Amino acid sequence: MNRLKMVQTEGTKNMTKIQIALDGPAGAGKSTIAKQLAAHLDYVYIDTGAMYRAVTLAALEQGIDLEDGQQLGELMTSLDIRLTPGENGQRVFIGEREVTESIRSSEVTNNVSFVAKHAQVRSALVEMQRRLAESGGIVMDGRDIGTVVLPDAELKVFMTATVEERAGRRHRENVARGMESDLEALQAEIALRDKRDSEREVSPLKQAEDAIYLDTTDLTIDQVVLRLTELAEGVLK
Repeated sequence: MNRLKMVQTEGTKNMTKIQIALDGPAGAGKSTIAKQLAAHLDYVYIDTGAMYRAVTLAALEQGIDLEDGQQLGELMTSLDIRLTPGENGQRVFIGEREVTESIRSSEVTNNVSFVAKHAQVRSALVEMQRRLAESGGIVMDGRDIGTVVLPDAELKVFMTATVEERAGRRHRENVARGMESDLEALQAEIALRDKRDSEREVSPLKQAEDAIYLDTTDLTIDQVVLRLTELAEGVLK
């Protein structure tokens, strides 16, 4: 049995606190927005992307063939991933080792789509994600939250932005972290990842039929958080 875990109280779903599912392509601002929205609403933020990145990092470190679903499935049975809240956001651990920064490397970023396409990986992580969301009061972001993980979420939003804008955001993040960054290369990488995520056989990236479409290209973070807060309050009325 995999040992994926997160510190959170589970129980009967609290109908005064809803499930919020944010989906969209890489660089759409989901994680940044989800963190701030969760803090604003006093909800728990669950970064599903960090889970897939942690699996990818472990697979790369162990020299596992990222196209071999069976090997990745075997990895999942013993992988100990832990998510905990921290002062600067969610912290990610593999065993006792913190990998919060390591999972954001370009090597992990460029390979996570290969790992995420395998049913053996997705089924294990989806089970955990659903368990964490049972009690409500969560904001969860990813690529298949509204379509697969939480199909009954009370609020679903599909966030996107142009490839140019998303690459620019990632470029600015890299520079702020002191990392080397090539804007044109990022645009190509994001476009390729969009293609991989949208065309994979298992849980492809797509907008849920009942999700609200939100283009964030020309919106500030505060504007997006305000819009989502208004949508959440509308559901709770």
